[in-house]
Amino acid sequence: MEDRTRDFGMTMIFPAGADDHAATGVVVEDWLRVVDAPEDGERARLLNEQMAAAAAYPRLTDHDGEGWHLHYRDENDSMPFVLRAVISVGTSLHLATRGMHRLSRCAGEPCRNVVVDITRNGRQRYCSVRCANRAAVRRHRARPSR
Repeated sequence: MEDRTRDFGMTMIFPAGADDHAATGVVVEDWLRVVDAPEDGERARLLNEQMAAAAAYPRLTDHDGEGWHLHYRDENDSMPFVLRAVISVGTSLHLATRGMHRLSRCAGEPCRNVVVDITRNGRQRYCSVRCANRAAVRRHRARPSR
């Protein structure tokens, strides 16, 4: 699991905990509740709860000699704790700056992937071109023949 976080740029070594895998699953489940929240106020409430649960003060560090950067963690925090902080703060920043509607599930059935809308017009509905194409084919086939 730690290798996967490194693949996405998290370079710190985390102290291993016996329940890291299960605790990371809870973090993901909690985040998916944010994705699936039916309205903006509920989405904000859930994110605020998650950020409060991961209340770690941000701080500057140069632990790896690659330059100063922010950490939202203490030195001995577990990976699930750090993931909760990073995911909830990152999601909050995205929604606050781009719009609360820019997080959803893919509109292509039966896909359940998450769509983080970064488009200019704010209308991204599909997680991939593949899902968009499949949905277009389904709509085309569902039209009555002439």
